[in-house]
Amino acid sequence: MRADTADYREIFLSGAPLIDLRAPCEFLQGSFRGAVNLPLMSDEERSQVGTCYKQNGQQAAIELGHQLVSGEVRQTRIEAWRKFAEQNSRNGYMFCFRGGLRSQTVQAWLAQAQVDLPLIKGGYKAMRRFLIDETVRFSQQMSFYLLSGLTGSAKTTLIETLTNSVNLEALANHRGSSFGKQLTPQPTQIDFENELAIQLLKLEQGALSPVILEDESRLIGSRSIPIELHQAMGKAPIVILQESLDKRVDNILNEYVIDMYHGFCELPEVDPVEAFKGYLLGAIDKIRKRLGGELYGQLQTTILKAIDYQQSRQRFDIHCDWIRPLLDNYYDPMYRYQLSKKRERIVFQGKGDQVKEFIESL
Repeated sequence: MRADTADYREIFLSGAPLIDLRAPCEFLQGSFRGAVNLPLMSDEERSQVGTCYKQNGQQAAIELGHQLVSGEVRQTRIEAWRKFAEQNSRNGYMFCFRGGLRSQTVQAWLAQAQVDLPLIKGGYKAMRRFLIDETVRFSQQMSFYLLSGLTGSAKTTLIETLTNSVNLEALANHRGSSFGKQLTPQPTQIDFENELAIQLLKLEQGALSPVILEDESRLIGSRSIPIELHQAMGKAPIVILQESLDKRVDNILNEYVIDMYHGFCELPEVDPVEAFKGYLLGAIDKIRKRLGGELYGQLQTTILKAIDYQQSRQRFDIHCDWIRPLLDNYYDPMYRYQLSKKRERIVFQGKGDQVKEFIESL
């Protein structure tokens, strides 16, 4: 029989399979990678029990909970927990919000069915607190380098080749710019923070230092880098990835145009052309004020012409006609201005292979 645990570090480093016993509405706000939601109570049952607790106290709420989760309902849920426990008999755990009544109730019911499944002491709240505190500690103690470069330099591609890196944009499921929206939603803020902390835990375990991060603003889409970490990033040395304008235009064409259009084509019950048009026009609309009326109008017209040409000729290269002026007149000047305030932190500049060689020598 395995013991209950409060070794949160080992739980996250090992990737232990987890049952999240909280209600679905709690789970959707944020949990941990690999956790499956097999709740003790549904959202409606939890709401009824909560109301009863407020009106009549704990004992009445407990009794109502047992009434709601009884008979076939209880047996069906026990069967789901039993199946999980048998499939993960060596390293599976369960947790509720505080490691209290819900976990203990399920553990007792499983024990009656001759099934052993340990719980995580302190539950979700303690695990979440552990990851928040670890992120603060990493921000204070870890060595970071930032990878920077003009838009389209393929910084994220290089980040992915490094063993000592964290891909913040992948964790946030957003590419960081006004065009950065992906076809699938961003994770919740809690999920983003939890997974970031776990990745830093694993880099620390592997003694992989310094940690390489892309030079990001605090917001990646609607997800926010924890303030302590972003403050540490604001002091970190910077490595500049250099790339020609032609190559950057080509990179953007492939990632933001061709790949996105084909992605829309794979979505069910979606008009890919209209969805793609909405994506591009929505992206420049987000920066309309900063573009200025004249440039915004030119880009909007060019994008619409490019989409029409793409559909009639089945070619995408016409999109370069708006990508290039967008870089020349907006993204590149903005980047150079931002970089001018960080020049004292720049420690290396070079092409992709040169930058990778420098980083690997650190």
